[in-house]
Amino acid sequence: MTGEGSVKTEVPAAREVYLDYGAATPMDAEVIEALLPYLSEQFENPSAPYARARAARAALEDARAQLAHLIGAKPSNVILTAGATEANNLALSAVDGPILTDAIEHESVLTTAEAHGSKAISVGHDGRVDPHAVRKALTPQVELVSVELANGEIGTIQPLRQIAGVVADERARRLRAGEHTPLLLHTDASQAATTMAINVSSLKCDLLTLSAAKVYGPKQVGLLWAADGVVLRPLVRGGGQESGVRSGTENVAGAVAFARALQLADERRAADAKRLAALRDGLQRTLAEAFPWMLVSGPRSAAKRLPGLLSVSFPGLEARRLVVLLERLGVSVGTGSACAASRMRVSHVLRAIGLTDEEAAGSLRITLGRPTTEEDLAYAAWALADVVCRECARVGIDPQTGERA
Repeated sequence: MTGEGSVKTEVPAAREVYLDYGAATPMDAEVIEALLPYLSEQFENPSAPYARARAARAALEDARAQLAHLIGAKPSNVILTAGATEANNLALSAVDGPILTDAIEHESVLTTAEAHGSKAISVGHDGRVDPHAVRKALTPQVELVSVELANGEIGTIQPLRQIAGVVADERARRLRAGEHTPLLLHTDASQAATTMAINVSSLKCDLLTLSAAKVYGPKQVGLLWAADGVVLRPLVRGGGQESGVRSGTENVAGAVAFARALQLADERRAADAKRLAALRDGLQRTLAEAFPWMLVSGPRSAAKRLPGLLSVSFPGLEARRLVVLLERLGVSVGTGSACAASRMRVSHVLRAIGLTDEEAAGSLRITLGRPTTEEDLAYAAWALADVVCRECARVGIDPQTGERA
C-alpha cells in the first residue's frame, strides 16, 4: 500500500482482514503470557492476610507502579478500574458544578457531563477543539474541562497543552479575584496510547484515563490517574479497595496484563506510528484515486490525525450495507464508534463536524493495528472498491463521479 496506490482489478485470493482496531485490539502474545498465571495458580485475593495472597498483592502493586512509571506518575495516584468508561465516570464525578466538554467526546464523558449541567462546545470541520473557544466558554462556575487527547472516530489529535494553558490562565484569574471554585482538566487518552507518548506532566492535566483494551491488553481493565489534591468520590462502595475509591476484589490478572501491554506499547510506539501512518496514507491514496468523490473526515494534516485511522464517506451509499458486503469478503470495518454502531444510529461525532445525514450514513471507520500488513490492505482496497462499485450500480450512482445516473 505504500506504492502507486492503484486498486487491483483481478480477484485476489480471499483472506480475513480485521480493520476495526479502534473498537478492540487482540491481546498481544506477551500480554497473555503475563496474564495466565494469575488466572490459575496465582489466583488468590490480594486483600487476604496469608502469604500467597500477599504475593498477589505484591504483583498488583508492581503492576500499578509499572503503569504509573509509564505515564510519569506516582503509583499512589493511579486507580485501577474496569475500563475507560468507569474511569471517565469516576473522573467527572469528582466535581459538583458544571463541566465543559466538546461535542465529539466519547459518550461516557458526554452522558456523565449532562448530569452536571454541562456545556459541549462545538468543534471545527476537522474535529479540532479551538482553545479560544474553550477560553470563551469557561464561565466562573465551571469546575472541570474534559477533552479527549485523540478522537477514536475521525482521529483528530487535540491541542491539549494549549487547552491546559487556557485552564491555567482561568485558575490564575480566579485566584487573583479571590474566587474559590476549583477547576480541573481531564483527558481520555485511551485511543492515543499506542501511537502517542502519554505523560501526565507534559500533558498538564489533572485527571487522565487509559484503557487496556486499546493497547493490546484485556477488555474491562483501565485506569484513572488523579493529580495530588484531586479528591475522587467512589461510585462503587464496599470493602474500600483502591484507596477507598473503587471497592471490589482487585483484578490482579488484568492489572498485570495492562502493565505489560502498556510497556510494549511504549517500546513499540515510534515504529508502530510510522508504519501505520504509511499504510493508512497508502490506503487513502488508493481509495481516493478510485473514488475522487470520497470524503475523508478529520484533519487534512496527517500529523494531526491518529496514524492508524481513516474515516471515509461515500455519500449516497449506506455504510451498514457496505459493512455487511465487506464482511462477506472477509473484511471487518466499523461505522463510527462501536457504541453508535451497536445502536444502529449515526455517530454524534460525524454530526458535530458538519456531515449531512447522507454523508454520515455512508461513513466507514477503518482502523489499522499492529498485525495489519500491506497484503491485508491491498486485499481490503480491492474489497472496498468492489462493494462500493456494486452498491453504486444498485442505487444508480456513477462510481467515477459520485453523481446520480
